[in-house]
Amino acid sequence: QVQLVESGGGLVQAGGSLRLSCAASGRTFSNYAMGWFRQAPEKEREFVASVSWSGGSTYYAESVKGRFSISRDNAKNTQYLQMNSLKPEDTAVYYCAAGRSRYAGSGRSDEFESWGQGTQVTVSS
Repeated sequence: QVQLVESGGGLVQAGGSLRLSCAASGRTFSNYAMGWFRQAPEKEREFVASVSWSGGSTYYAESVKGRFSISRDNAKNTQYLQMNSLKPEDTAVYYCAAGRSRYAGSGRSDEFESWGQGTQVTVSS
């Protein structure tokens, strides 16, 4: 069972930046895809981005393309989400997710098998 711990959330003004981190343990990190989802109040959880096992392939929701960047450091068992040009509509709890296989590019939550506790991101206007 993989354990995931997110960090880096907080309050930021519109147009600002934040970087989320997710530290993983409990299995061989470099063998699996990783991803980020988010859930805003009274909305369903939605896909944000994912990265393949090697970091060579990345996938993004249309709403964050060009603003967010996902990456991973397999030597540190950590993935990141760099969020730039933040908007109030990016406000949500962001969840780190561990994939079931080397690639997870569909955006479906069933491609992921473990979830972190979440970190709050609030963007003020």
